[in-house]
Amino acid sequence: MAPSEFHSQSAIELINVSRRFLSPQGKSFATLNDFNLSVANGEFIALVGPTGCGKSTTLNLITGLGKPSSGEVRVMGKRVEGIDPQIGFVFQADALFPWRNVLDNVIAGPLFRGEPRKDAVLRGRDWINRVGLAAFEGHYPHQLSGGMRKRVALAQTFINRPKILLMDEPFSALDVQTRVQMHEELLSLWSDAKASVVFVTHDLEEAIGLADKVYVLTSRPATIKSVYEINIPRPRVISEIRYDKKFIDLSRLIWRDLKEIVQSGNSVAQGG
Repeated sequence: MAPSEFHSQSAIELINVSRRFLSPQGKSFATLNDFNLSVANGEFIALVGPTGCGKSTTLNLITGLGKPSSGEVRVMGKRVEGIDPQIGFVFQADALFPWRNVLDNVIAGPLFRGEPRKDAVLRGRDWINRVGLAAFEGHYPHQLSGGMRKRVALAQTFINRPKILLMDEPFSALDVQTRVQMHEELLSLWSDAKASVVFVTHDLEEAIGLADKVYVLTSRPATIKSVYEINIPRPRVISEIRYDKKFIDLSRLIWRDLKEIVQSGNSVAQGG
């Protein structure tokens, strides 16, 4: 994607970005190279690719937790210079405060931003109800199942009204049935919030089921190998669309891309 294709209406732009690190032995290596990505306002994209190809690095650059070695990262039209309060982040591991109950976890963000507790509690209870945990607001994280903790994490994030939502394999530790329920929950919350989403996953079905576009990253140093438009109508019922012909055809195409990347990486590793 050429820089001229980026525009001011993009929520997120990575323009010719490279990111280099030093190994423990002092050698320089790149995780991203000449990397270009544009996410429109309200768009849901998924990033897939081999392990260690730079997907999480991409999220860190968008948040401002990392800086590009070259190129430019922009959020809402402005160069990223630090952590932006417009961005919400849902991690793979639970990021709940173990000493706080569900309600106090959900309202932690608003309170930190200076919202009066009375107002934060009202909004917190509304979000707890939205994610189906109204009967559990006094429970602590250790008293909840994995799926319930993820619901708390979603409420904890969406209550802050993020314009951008970054998700790093948030449902990978859940069983299949719970994961599908969380997909439905996420899509419902996202459709209301209209946030721009960058979702990192190794699960191809998850990527296709959730996203407007799926970006396939190459092996490290990563570039964009291909972009797939997911032309499956919304609203989507995740438990059903996997049987849709479009879904199956897209799965085959993207899997073929990923297989080529892995085989190419193995050939290089073997000196082939």
